[in-house]
Amino acid sequence: MYLAPMVFGITGNTGKEQVWEPISSLVGHLGETKRSFRIDAAIFKELVARDLMPSSDADRLSADSLVGVADVILSFGGDGTLLNTAHQIGDAGTPILGVNLGRLGFLASLEQSQLKTAILDLEAGRYRVEKRMTLSAHAGDTDLPDTWALNEFVIQRPGDASLLAIEVSVNGRPMNTYWADGLIMATPTGSTAYNLAVGGPIVVPASEAIVMTPIAAHTLTVRPVVLPGSVTIEARIPDGAPFVFTSDGRGTTMENGLVRIEVRRGNHSVNLIQLEDQEFFATLRSKLMWGARKT
Repeated sequence: MYLAPMVFGITGNTGKEQVWEPISSLVGHLGETKRSFRIDAAIFKELVARDLMPSSDADRLSADSLVGVADVILSFGGDGTLLNTAHQIGDAGTPILGVNLGRLGFLASLEQSQLKTAILDLEAGRYRVEKRMTLSAHAGDTDLPDTWALNEFVIQRPGDASLLAIEVSVNGRPMNTYWADGLIMATPTGSTAYNLAVGGPIVVPASEAIVMTPIAAHTLTVRPVVLPGSVTIEARIPDGAPFVFTSDGRGTTMENGLVRIEVRRGNHSVNLIQLEDQEFFATLRSKLMWGARKT
C-alpha cells in the first residue's frame, strides 16, 4: 500500500532546557533523510538563538501555526506540553504524538530514544489515532469565557480560603453539596492526572465518562463518582464565596461564586497518536510500576 509522504510538525516546551538537543537531533535527521517538516515559530526562534538552526531557513521551515501545514505534530515536553499543543490545535483535529521529556508521561508516552523508529512507523501507517473525549464549560453572562478541556475542569478554593460548599446537580437533579477544597470533573484521559493524585479512579481512555472527584472532602462518606459522558453537570457555590475555575491547568478567579457553571461533553475530540507497541495497560504498568517486584 502506498502512503503519501508526511509533513511532520515540531513543537515543544520552550521552558524546558532539555528539549533542544532532541529537537535539534530530529531536525537534523529529517533534513538528512529528505523528509518534509515544519517547526513552530517559537521553537524555531530558540533554535536560531542557540545556533542550532540558520535564520535563513525561517521562510522555508518556520510556521506561526502548524495547523494546516503538518500531517502530524510531534510535541516535545511532558503531559502539560501536550495539553498546550492540543489547545493550540483546537478543533482542527491534527493528530499529536507526545515525546516525553517529563516524568510520568501518560499522554506524552514516546521516549526520545524511540524517535527515529517512530518516524518510520508513522510513514508506514503502523499507528492508530485515538479520539479522546473533551469537556466544555459554560458560565452564562460572566467574565469566564466558554472553554474546553482535554484533562479536567477544577473548582477550588483560592489561596488560604476556607472550605468551599459546592452544590452539584446532574441533568437538572440535585446530586450533592460537597464540602471540600475543590472538585475535579475529569475526562477518561484526565483520570490519570490531578484526579489520580487525589485518589480518583483510573478510567480507560476509550470510555465515554466524566469522573467527578472531590479534593480533600470534609465528609468521609463522599467518594468519587463516574458518570456517563452524556450528562450535563451544573455546579455553583451557594454562599457566593469566590473560587478558582481551572481548565487544563489554566485558572480564572471568580469573585461571585453564585455563578452557575455548566459542564458537558465537548463538541470535538483530540486526536492522539498511539504506535503499534503502545498500549494503555502497558503504560500503567511502566509508569505506576504495577507488578514490579520488591528487591
